[in-house]
Amino acid sequence: MNRLQQGYRLGGRYLLGSRIASGGMGDVWRADDEVLDRTVAVKVLRPSTDSEPVFARRFRDEALYTAALAHPNIATVYDYGEEDHLAYLVMELVDGEPLSVLVRREGAQPPERVRSVMAQAALALGAAHEAGVVHRDVKPANILLSADGTVKLTDFGIARALDGSGHTQTGEVVGTPHYLSPEQALGEAATGASDLYALGIVAHEMLTGRRPFDRNTPVATALAQVNDPPPPLPEHVTGELREIIEQCLAKRPDARPASARELGEQLSDAPLRKPDEVAAHDVRGHALTAERRSAADDVDDASGRDAHHDPAPTPLTPVAPLAAPRARRRRRRALHHERGSVPAGPSVTVGEDGVRRVHWAWLPATALLAATLAVGLVLALMP
Repeated sequence: MNRLQQGYRLGGRYLLGSRIASGGMGDVWRADDEVLDRTVAVKVLRPSTDSEPVFARRFRDEALYTAALAHPNIATVYDYGEEDHLAYLVMELVDGEPLSVLVRREGAQPPERVRSVMAQAALALGAAHEAGVVHRDVKPANILLSADGTVKLTDFGIARALDGSGHTQTGEVVGTPHYLSPEQALGEAATGASDLYALGIVAHEMLTGRRPFDRNTPVATALAQVNDPPPPLPEHVTGELREIIEQCLAKRPDARPASARELGEQLSDAPLRKPDEVAAHDVRGHALTAERRSAADDVDDASGRDAHHDPAPTPLTPVAPLAAPRARRRRRRALHHERGSVPAGPSVTVGEDGVRRVHWAWLPATALLAATLAVGLVLALMP
């Protein structure tokens, strides 16, 4: 008979309330900690599993790994215990819901929310990776979202230490096929890059409301992760967010972001801008660059530098084409002033409207010379 029911006291202190979730390894219950007088979440290993010893070891690993991780975006582990062949894990009760429930109810999410969830989850993964732990099962069901938008990454039940001390058998694939990295699908060891691939899948699903790789069978889905490109993101997803998701979904691990923590910081520090805001920023940037280049040309003219010497532009500074004609005219005037000469032919410039114009600067000098010769000829012919 199943003892797991409301009112059952586990470990002599955790009074089970309602069941709030069920997973592949067990059930999660809302419970009251009668010793510390607080409400907690208790995950209990499902006793009917056929591989109870293996899952029990993984359960203990979850306690060990997660208890060592202190981060605001990781659900805190309070306790672990075993009672009459029942293994249980006591965790922080998050006032929220799994991301999977949110996406199933609301469908595609706005880019701003996707960026926030992705940033917080990446920071949590960064803390885990730096502690030597790979999650290996990043998916919407393991990302809890509170009412204020705080993300809590949970369920390190199949996590494996980077030193290879996990319990997975050689060639065994552990994880959910819809979020499995290509290397995991091929039976290779999971790394931090594998978690970032799964995070890219989660972000893609949030933006579209659909899993990018979803075939008829788990095997077909896993093979699609290896061989097929992901469906294109919606057109309204632009700029940095699109680039980051596409990078996370690279088939080769070394082509993905190098660090989960740095990825989280990048997503957190640069708020997502709307397309019209990006366009306005680019216009202002070009205008400021043109002003700076115009001022720099004035300094060059005043300092008497060689007018034909144009230093190479800084690679990160865009060249403002509208400032170029004015700069060339100033350099030409400075050169003629130094040499005391007059241009020998027409000068060609390109106006701000893009039209080439010829300036016949030699016409006044030619007219003066012709007038002088005519006067001289008249005087010579006079009796």
